[in-house]
Amino acid sequence: MTAIITGDIINSRNSDSNSWVEGLKELLLSKGKTPTDWEIFRGDEFQLEVQNPEEALFVALEIKTWLKTIRLDARISIGIGEKTFSGKKISESNGSAFIRSGELFEMLKKQKLTLAINTGDTGFDTEMNLMLRLGTSLMQNWLPQSAEFALTAMKNPGYSQEELGLQLGIKQAAVSRRQTRSQFDLVMDIDQFYRQKLKKAIL
Repeated sequence: MTAIITGDIINSRNSDSNSWVEGLKELLLSKGKTPTDWEIFRGDEFQLEVQNPEEALFVALEIKTWLKTIRLDARISIGIGEKTFSGKKISESNGSAFIRSGELFEMLKKQKLTLAINTGDTGFDTEMNLMLRLGTSLMQNWLPQSAEFALTAMKNPGYSQEELGLQLGIKQAAVSRRQTRSQFDLVMDIDQFYRQKLKKAIL
């Protein structure tokens, strides 16, 4: 069982690729090796394998949050299933996880969604995708400052507001305001909900 993330940068033609390509490569490099684990192709599309499916939503949220720090966003599909063939490049690999991710990715534009999941379990997917619509609607309003806070908190779980403030170079009161304004805790609650439900439904 594995997870395949397929995504593209929204409105990439209206932005300078230099503003996001190197940063995205650095983020993906922290998740695995290219081209076996991840690739960026066709200019603004990317694919990444997350071998522990429980981590897949967090990684997708991390990518979207990083892009929000530079006023961009990504359309991301998560497919969970089997990997039946491993190619030299991730784009050459295959299995139900790849098929589900690819099929779902094609539907995202039509449905005007920016994050969804396909596990093959209709009940799980319906419930989880409703939660993801809620989560992405909250993230839609994040300004770069809110996204910067969220990304720092994601990279430093367990940090106090004071410790996060030191990382961000701001006072604890400002951290508290950003945390409240972004409703970051609710977004992380969705990730925890996903992990718990996935264990019962799929793993």
